[in-house]
Amino acid sequence: QVQLEESGGGSVQAGGSLRLSCTGSGYTGSTYCMAWFRQPPGKEREEVATISPHGSTTYADSAKGRFTISKDNAKNTLYLEINRLKPEDTAMYYCAAKPGALYPCTGRTYTTWGQGTQVTVSS
Repeated sequence: QVQLEESGGGSVQAGGSLRLSCTGSGYTGSTYCMAWFRQPPGKEREEVATISPHGSTTYADSAKGRFTISKDNAKNTLYLEINRLKPEDTAMYYCAAKPGALYPCTGRTYTTWGQGTQVTVSS
């Protein structure tokens, strides 16, 4: 059974940085698509970034230039580094996983989700 747990969220001032982590079990990172999604207050969940089994990455337009997705397959850990945080980055951030057979890694066809970690950015 695949399980994911996020950590690293918090309350920060605009301009600051955070690194979110997602520790997983029950899967092999080198064979899974992984992704970060976020859900701002009162809005729908949106895709932020994805990383393929082989390490190729995609980013939402809102994430390009400030967000970096990475993973450590040996630790089964996914990361999201966010720089120059803005108030509009305030959201619950979720990591997600799906088998690489469900490629492409973009899209909402993720099969396993974490519980989320809250990021709040004040101006």
